[in-house]
Amino acid sequence: MKKTREQVKVFTRRAFVIGGLQGALLGVLGGRLAWLQVAQGGRYKTLSDKNRINMKLLAPTRGQIVDRFGVPLAVNAQNFRVLVVPEQADNIEQSLRALKKMIEIPEEDIARVLKQASKTAKFVPIEIRDDLNWEDVARIEVNLPDLPGLSTDVGEQRSYPFGEATAHLIGYVGAVSESEIGDDPVLSLPGFKIGKTGIEKRFDTEMRGKAGRAEVEVNVIGREVRELQKHESRKGRRVTLTVDGELQRFTQNRLSQEKSASAVIMDAHSGAVYALASAPSFDPNAFTSGLSAALWEELLANPAHPMTNKAVSGQYPPASTFKMVSLLAGLQSGKITKNTTAFCKGYYEYGSDRFHCWKSGGHGWVDGRKALQVSCDTYFYELATEVGIDKIAEVARMMGLGQRLDFELAEERPGLVPDKAWKLGQLGKKWQPGETIVASIGQGYMQATPLQLAVMMARFVNGGYAVKPWITAEDLAKNALSSENWPKLPIKPEHIKMIKTGMDRVVNSEKGTAYGSRSVDPAYAFSGKTGTGQVQRITMQQRHSGIKNEDLAWKSRHHALFVGYAPLKNPRYVCSVVVEHGIGGSRAAAPLARDLLIETQKRDPGATPIHIQGAEGLGKATGKVPT
Repeated sequence: MKKTREQVKVFTRRAFVIGGLQGALLGVLGGRLAWLQVAQGGRYKTLSDKNRINMKLLAPTRGQIVDRFGVPLAVNAQNFRVLVVPEQADNIEQSLRALKKMIEIPEEDIARVLKQASKTAKFVPIEIRDDLNWEDVARIEVNLPDLPGLSTDVGEQRSYPFGEATAHLIGYVGAVSESEIGDDPVLSLPGFKIGKTGIEKRFDTEMRGKAGRAEVEVNVIGREVRELQKHESRKGRRVTLTVDGELQRFTQNRLSQEKSASAVIMDAHSGAVYALASAPSFDPNAFTSGLSAALWEELLANPAHPMTNKAVSGQYPPASTFKMVSLLAGLQSGKITKNTTAFCKGYYEYGSDRFHCWKSGGHGWVDGRKALQVSCDTYFYELATEVGIDKIAEVARMMGLGQRLDFELAEERPGLVPDKAWKLGQLGKKWQPGETIVASIGQGYMQATPLQLAVMMARFVNGGYAVKPWITAEDLAKNALSSENWPKLPIKPEHIKMIKTGMDRVVNSEKGTAYGSRSVDPAYAFSGKTGTGQVQRITMQQRHSGIKNEDLAWKSRHHALFVGYAPLKNPRYVCSVVVEHGIGGSRAAAPLARDLLIETQKRDPGATPIHIQGAEGLGKATGKVPT
């Protein structure tokens, strides 16, 4: 059938309209494409690159910790690990079960990996186990075709060559908890560890270093295709300590012969700490490789508290080591002189109360020097009644007791020096005269740490300078190398001389309480003061029945203390020792302190320069002090 002229005209008109619309649409699309490609091309190219390129953080190497001679105390060892990428595993649990047949993997680790895989991106590697040996790595590598999604790599793991000897001092590192993540993105890296205690915690940020980054090309689902650019991480700061590693090891080994003990060895003039130890200890390497729940419970259940750094956080009655403070308070107040004497008949009566001396028969007539030598309680009871608690407390604080000493370890505790205002404010009660009597021999409310006792001794023997302890050698510029650079205390030289004479007699005179623990070699002679810190009072009835301190249960026995210094003529090293529930200061703590002071004099660590080579190259500084 032939189309009419009218029909052809209608068709042509429709085609023209449709064609026009199509042309307009194509024009709009072409204009839009031109706009996107020409005008906005640079912007969208940048957006495309950002989608195509991912930034990957690279964990930095943790800085070392070394002793004053550069001997490593905390280093980084190779750490072989096995990882799994969930998206590459056909069945992640099946792969983990297959792996468990080849190496030891606790069930809790399998549960952890499965939980983590369900919460994170499927292309992010998850650490299954670290600290693999060569045999484990070889076994996994051979069987990788049968372990889809699994791979091995090598990282770093913190290692402590001295083990238990430096555990409390150096501390340890552990996994980052949710509360510790903060703003530093490196903390979210798999397996990243931070300092938890000790020097590791105190200088964690500095030793952590700065993370590097790598630009990697990824496909549309986020899988890495290739590495485009890499910026290496910056290694953390190297921390140099004032301690002598071998002296620290010797100190820890000697303390470990007791059930629970602590000790501090420091320079009387500069304040540099050469050894600081607490026993029993623990192996910090166990924390870096993953501490088992059973071992953790065992450490917590130990009555000797191996996780506590008792050298800085143990607070004990200073006992008779405090008698030097009481004697100084008496001399400072003018209530007594070097010739003041008292008669000890075995007890001191104040009102209706009777305060007993440790020697039931008494010591007879004694002056201040002899009172220290034989540790006569009665002399100090009478002295305290005249001087009063506020003056005693004032002098005690001047000598470094009852306050934190700005030491680098966060575990440091302040101890306690009580006075009238303290008791009224804390207990709401008035101070009693009998409490002053008890405080004069370091008992009652009085508390001190071994670190404070070492500082007290240093201030007595360095000529009366307010030295403070420090342990990081990088801070040498901030600390004094000579005692004369520390603030001078208002102590008369003749008072120091008198007290040192009394301490000399304690160790080196036949009637001294520590004579049996003296050095048999005059070249290594030392001096000091014993102390017995009461834990549980032995009643008069128990005394009459023959019960002694050593007959009590271990937890009820008194603490044994000793503070000392060496050499005798030019004191350089001071030492404090506390043996928890030991058998008397003269029988437990004094022999221990003798061994430490003799070894310290033999090694003479303060005479050797400290070589400091930190991350920023701090050069050489000397620890030698003029005397």
